Amino acid sequence: MSAGDATPEPAVDVHSTSCCIVGGGPGGMVLALLLARRGIPVTLLEARENFDREFRGDTLHPAILEIMDQVGLAAPLHELPHVKWFGPSLVTSNGLVPLIDFRRLRTKFPYIMLVAQELFLQLLAKEAARYPHFRLVMRARVQQLIEEHGTVLGVRYRDAGTNGWHEVRAPLTIGADGRFSRVRQLAGIEPVVLSDPMELFWFRLPRLAGDDHELAAMDSVLRGKPIAVMNGEDGKAVAFIHRGDGFVLLVVNRVDHWQVAYLYAAGTYQEKKEAGLAAFRSSIERLEPRLAPHLASLTDWRQLAPLSVAFSRCRKWYKPGLLLIGDAAHVMTPAAGAGIKYAIEDAVEAANVLSAQLLEGLVPEHALALVQEKREWPTRVIQGIAGFQQGAVLSRALRRGQPPSTPANLPIIARMLLRVPVLRDLPARMIAFGLTRVRLEDTNSVMRLGAKDAGAGEAASSDRTA
Repeated sequence: MSAGDATPEPAVDVHSTSCCIVGGGPGGMVLALLLARRGIPVTLLEARENFDREFRGDTLHPAILEIMDQVGLAAPLHELPHVKWFGPSLVTSNGLVPLIDFRRLRTKFPYIMLVAQELFLQLLAKEAARYPHFRLVMRARVQQLIEEHGTVLGVRYRDAGTNGWHEVRAPLTIGADGRFSRVRQLAGIEPVVLSDPMELFWFRLPRLAGDDHELAAMDSVLRGKPIAVMNGEDGKAVAFIHRGDGFVLLVVNRVDHWQVAYLYAAGTYQEKKEAGLAAFRSSIERLEPRLAPHLASLTDWRQLAPLSVAFSRCRKWYKPGLLLIGDAAHVMTPAAGAGIKYAIEDAVEAANVLSAQLLEGLVPEHALALVQEKREWPTRVIQGIAGFQQGAVLSRALRRGQPPSTPANLPIIARMLLRVPVLRDLPARMIAFGLTRVRLEDTNSVMRLGAKDAGAGEAASSDRTA
């Protein structure tokens, strides 16, 4: 048992499995699905009662859409309400200049898909529920690790309904519970902070009559003088970006509402709150007057979610019997949903490396080290690039005393470089796929296992907590 728990309260029940995953976000859910499809018993513990989260990432990169296609979920995923983002364009005095265009990439999915994370997780959970090896427990708040002689053998959690103790014992425990990971804390693994925090308000505005033209049609958006737009389908803007006096405003089309990010200089939260909500609304209205009727819905500070995100990375992602993935191991930039991409890719590599050992019931420490070895450098590179951009670009945009955003004058050398295919398309490839494409290995055998086990799994959900 974890330190300080020499005489723990007896558990109501003890469940044994091959892999216990803590955290039902994209990384944890994808890993659970992949293991269950391979015939590996897996228990997924989620602290909340459902997958409905406010202000969670909801962007799926081409690399992730390719992985979903490998497991046969790309088609049902595209049936969910979504929008497509083909890349950002800079607004210049000479018109739109595409900075990144995913449509030039060789992929079946040349775009970033924006889909509500709740719906994405529900789709994954429904698919995983088809397999008898998958067990999902909601409202399971992990509070202790089960350890013997320095090896993690599982977890103890409290059920939010009964408040009793439960145990899950497994040869491998996965911490996929986000940047405030409880599992990481219990394991005594400390992340190293790599950047100053990026601070922002994240909130919703309602869609109103006429928004499809006034706030989505490209010609109308450009009259609002943003500094950049995100290109969508049918000549519409998926999002537009403005620079104000000391803040940057990002407005994203989310089908049934507008998602807004208001980035501001670190350390000025209290100052903005003391100025009042009316002053906050006015700062946006002066920048984008067309949002004035939408902003009337903001009547309480509690409608704004203040977020502070700093890049961090653990030096070691594992200890005997335990592996961290996703934000629990490395907090990525919130820009363009990088956290989801790298969490799911961690899950895929973990499934690739660890499946054989899990089927045998023993996971050696060197196999856990191999997962980190495969995933550490891709995260290091992206964190480094994002840190440079934050310091060199965003910090300047957040300086006070600047005039509102106006069309840029792109230097001629930059225009020339954007015409060189290999240089022009490199940023798109890095965002879409990272350093290398991550693929699910041995897909054919996984599909055969899935076909064999799915029928038996239809009625195997009676052990799951609603």
